[in-house]
Amino acid sequence: MIVYLSGAMEFAENEGAEWRKNLTTWLESELGHTSIDPVVESAKIVAENNAHDYRDWKTNKPDKYADFIRLCVLNDINIVMNKADYLICLWDQNVMKGAGTHAEITLAFMEQKPVYLVNMLSSKDLSGWIMACSTKIFSNFSNLKKHLKRKYLNGGA
Repeated sequence: MIVYLSGAMEFAENEGAEWRKNLTTWLESELGHTSIDPVVESAKIVAENNAHDYRDWKTNKPDKYADFIRLCVLNDINIVMNKADYLICLWDQNVMKGAGTHAEITLAFMEQKPVYLVNMLSSKDLSGWIMACSTKIFSNFSNLKKHLKRKYLNGGA
């Protein structure tokens, strides 16, 4: 199984790399699942396009910035639609200023792929749209892991 690790990047500390790295290790060791980390994916695109200073382009070269980000968007869409079997999403305050996580969850829903959402916001602040597109919602990673073990190791739901 291949899982895409969705969540804030643009406005998250270190692009949200830490939780993704930790979860990748757990998924491989406990479930034998492979993860696709968009932080790693975007780093590849940065290197391939010599775009190490792309964040500066947002204000001083907005057209160039948008063209570069478009490459990342298309890559993420392709992964969600054509490569991932399911998504795990960290939904926290950092996603509120962005748009990619919202889109990835919606695309997965449209493709009828499970979306396991770890919601760190209060229930009243969680969007109904995101709730509707999520297969199951968890309040922490521990409960998510328990569910994934039941589902993928024991054949339960």
